[in-house]
Amino acid sequence: MNTISIKRIYEQPDKNDGYRILIDRLWPRGIKKETAAIDEWIKDIAPSDVLRKWFGHKPELFEEFKNRYKKELATQTSVLKRIQQIAKKQKITLLYAAKDTEHNNAVVLYDVLNKTQIKT
Repeated sequence: MNTISIKRIYEQPDKNDGYRILIDRLWPRGIKKETAAIDEWIKDIAPSDVLRKWFGHKPELFEEFKNRYKKELATQTSVLKRIQQIAKKQKITLLYAAKDTEHNNAVVLYDVLNKTQIKT
């Protein structure tokens, strides 16, 4: 599998990003769709609204968020497998909007994609 990386969408796009996938359910504030430089927006891979609101980007809730989000991701095997298939052919950058670079959905998704061979 080629490299999968994560990056805030607010960072400057780079040619080394490869295939850029926005993985948030909501469009990031202040980013114009015309200049976002994304190849795909996969809303369905984002945490549910209920989970996102519960977490509220509070670091003290991250471990429980991670567990709950992984359970949600377990129901998204076809999307996960498709992302892994893309990653076999080219580099992927998972884009997220959260300010906290350590406690967010991209960190969890990255971990799942790199540690699990998704089966359908």
